[in-house]
Amino acid sequence: MSVPAWLARSVFRVQEAVMRRPTFALLEVLQRTQWLSPDDMREYQRARLNGLLQSALAHSPWHAQRLQAAGLAEAVRAGAVGPGDLARLPTMDKRDARSHIDALVWRGVPGGVFPYTTGGSSGEPLMFYFGRARQAADAAGRLRARRWWGVQPGEREVYLWGAPVELNATDRVKTLRDRLVNQLLLNAFEMSPARMDVYLEAIEAWNPKAIYGYASSLALLAAHAEARSVKPRLPALRVVSSTGEPLFLHQRELIERVFGVPVSVEYGARDAGLMALESPDGVLLQMSETHLIEVLDAAGNPAEEGEAVITSLVSAAQPFIRYRTGDVVRRSGRRDPGGRGLAVLDAVVGRQTDFLVAADGRIMHALAAIYVLRAVPGVAQFKLVQHAVDRVEVQLVPDAHWNDAARETVVRGLRARLGDALAVELNLRESIAPEASGKHRYVVSHVRLDEALAQAGGTAS
Repeated sequence: MSVPAWLARSVFRVQEAVMRRPTFALLEVLQRTQWLSPDDMREYQRARLNGLLQSALAHSPWHAQRLQAAGLAEAVRAGAVGPGDLARLPTMDKRDARSHIDALVWRGVPGGVFPYTTGGSSGEPLMFYFGRARQAADAAGRLRARRWWGVQPGEREVYLWGAPVELNATDRVKTLRDRLVNQLLLNAFEMSPARMDVYLEAIEAWNPKAIYGYASSLALLAAHAEARSVKPRLPALRVVSSTGEPLFLHQRELIERVFGVPVSVEYGARDAGLMALESPDGVLLQMSETHLIEVLDAAGNPAEEGEAVITSLVSAAQPFIRYRTGDVVRRSGRRDPGGRGLAVLDAVVGRQTDFLVAADGRIMHALAAIYVLRAVPGVAQFKLVQHAVDRVEVQLVPDAHWNDAARETVVRGLRARLGDALAVELNLRESIAPEASGKHRYVVSHVRLDEALAQAGGTAS
């Protein structure tokens, strides 16, 4: 049962205040700054960039050394660095963030720091720290984008998202909190046909204003509905928002056909933060107030299409400055048709994960396995290949923390997801080669889904 939107919004405000996150104050700022002219937006970014670099110079020795080496320290102190000056700094990557974490984190940042781990879809899970500013920026950016679609804070939403296998006491409290803020969580790691029947009924009963989830999981649910000749009756629904991986055109068409509303793409990453969201005009608008995005080719030169290298202006707790995301994006010279001063990206073309199938027929998002592997100390890099419903191979590059206990944790965790009879073959390697196409795929399943579901998931038939 949902609660009135005003009550859900009030509960959400109280939660953010208790957690000392300035989410709603920042939301009001973003409501104004999105209408800045391009020149004014550049000045806004310049001020935020200098603030970030000044805190990095003072509190992150690794960045301070790099700023000194690049001859930027005095300009930083004077607040005179512009976005164009960033090219004088070398880029950083996950390995840098992992290897130099103690020299990166500002543990005294106002509001404190909090550990987090990336999803590992790059094959290299990363533990990092973020602060209240980053948390508030992600939440406020998402709330602003919902308003573009006519969805106000506190109105009903469905989240098709990862959830634990079993709920503990903390998870039950969070479930109650979700209901009080009008959020219904459906587990993307448990998507058997029978479970998806239940999900479709639950969504129809909830009648949300917005549905949010992994792109492939949303497409899988839509394909299942279409195979069942089910078209949910959702009179309140305004938008389906996809995240976590690229959304293919046929997936977009399928989701829109089944749910009867437009799909909005969200582009973000756990380490880099929320970077861009799609507006009702069909353009992917950058979070220009919180992120600078460079698009670089393999040689590190600016390009129309290439790797997204970001500077997060809200990452003072552990600065991500010229950070290589591993994502391939295509920039755009267009302006927002809606008149906003936010930069436009053409597309995010670089991320995809597969589905896994358990022996009992459950279909789950590949992140169900990624979440197991990313959390094990000693795993520097991995690739999981599902050869059969009861057999997986884990190619693994170990680091100094790898031991027998870590090996047992991997096996136990995968069996908890895919079944107790699962055979797990662990192959330790010095490196993991890309596919023959040159692309990196870190979860690959050779178990066929039903043809329609395979098409929905973007897998090969």
